[in-house]
Amino acid sequence: MPSLTVTASSHSSASAALVYAVLVDVESWPSWTSYYDVEWELPAGVERPARVDDRRTIRSRSGRVCCRERVVEMVPDQRFGYAQAAGLLTSHRGSVDLAQAPHGGTDITWSATYRYALPLLDTLRRRRLQVLVHDLASYTSSIVSRNS
Repeated sequence: MPSLTVTASSHSSASAALVYAVLVDVESWPSWTSYYDVEWELPAGVERPARVDDRRTIRSRSGRVCCRERVVEMVPDQRFGYAQAAGLLTSHRGSVDLAQAPHGGTDITWSATYRYALPLLDTLRRRRLQVLVHDLASYTSSIVSRNS
């Protein structure tokens, strides 16, 4: 069965530092995504920033666990990479790349690769990724607008 790679892009007026900070701040995700809850899986009492090999759980609005992801790459203000650790499609890997745009702000490219292409789901996967990258860009742009 063939694999599927999906890429979606958007632009934010925010700096790459702000976009990256929002991306790793799982408490902000319900503000800009359709996910109900995203939380880091850290031992009780541990307070620290996210790091490579940490896991996060993502829940839908219905409260069901959508997936568990493991952080595989963190390059502050440039790149965030993850791999699905558990869930329906454990072959999913993704990354968010941030680049300073020539005209200001940040160009955001979100890519995901699925080991198995599933024709009935592929269109939904493409649409979902475009919505995520657009919502991230819009949310971070709105922060810049509010603080101007």
